[in-house]
Amino acid sequence: MDTDGKLIMEMIHYYEKDPKQVSHFLKVYGYAKTIGEAEALSPQLEQILEIAAIIHDIGIKVSLKKYKSSAGKYQEREGPLLAKAMLERLKYPAELIGRVCYLVGHHHTYEKINGLDYQILVEADFLVNIEESGMSQEEIADIEQKIFKTSCGKRILKALYLKEDKKKTGKGGKEEETF
Repeated sequence: MDTDGKLIMEMIHYYEKDPKQVSHFLKVYGYAKTIGEAEALSPQLEQILEIAAIIHDIGIKVSLKKYKSSAGKYQEREGPLLAKAMLERLKYPAELIGRVCYLVGHHHTYEKINGLDYQILVEADFLVNIEESGMSQEEIADIEQKIFKTSCGKRILKALYLKEDKKKTGKGGKEEETF
């Protein structure tokens, strides 16, 4: 089993008896991987992104116990130390751990996004959160304008959630797909 597979199994064990949380991080991981590859991240940045996507919500359990809330600010406060301990135990390199912990500690902070790995993690998390929370078209359109920057992330958002005419008339009056 590769190191990401071991991390996924660690997170499944961490969220034992909580299939909703496991499903959430696996969906975020899938979107993050897809967007990262489409945006042609370097192998190192892709690895950071994928690991951060797997482990991004590790702070939820402690936040619920400590604050009786899973609010983003509590996840960001509690998550990095838990992520660091798990990644060190699995023998990930220190520089990778540092960036992943930064992302875990900021994935609900949308101002001053610094890096394509951070941007993609936020987009992937939103793609899943939109589905899980049942947001309105107005809320989704607002998120598209304020949050989404990558072309792949925008295409996925539009394809899945935004109601609009997907066809437009091209030359010769024939309909063409717009994405």
